[in-house]
Amino acid sequence: MIEERSFQFALRTITLVKALRKANEYVFADQILRSATSIGSNVAEAGAGQSKKDFIAKMAIASKEARETRYWLRLLKESDLIVFHLSDLLDEVNKIIKILTKIVKTSQLKT
Repeated sequence: MIEERSFQFALRTITLVKALRKANEYVFADQILRSATSIGSNVAEAGAGQSKKDFIAKMAIASKEARETRYWLRLLKESDLIVFHLSDLLDEVNKIIKILTKIVKTSQLKT
């Protein structure tokens, strides 16, 4: 579930990145693209973790990347650099953060 959700979020973020590049906002585009796509890649890596500790570490990194993505989205929204509906992306990243936080905390309790 979280792997597919983070993948779909990354795809949706690519649309934003295209709009940012069209507006010559390359710094935002690069930062958001890196952090948003890193969420899913770390979740995917966690699924192939070599140990429970490795799984938790990768999920924690995914959570950190989601929080970084939220930061960039909030900054972009408040700066009004481009006209783009960011509320849906912000809502989704907040949901992803909650899911990842729950996964990390639950996994830590089971070790």
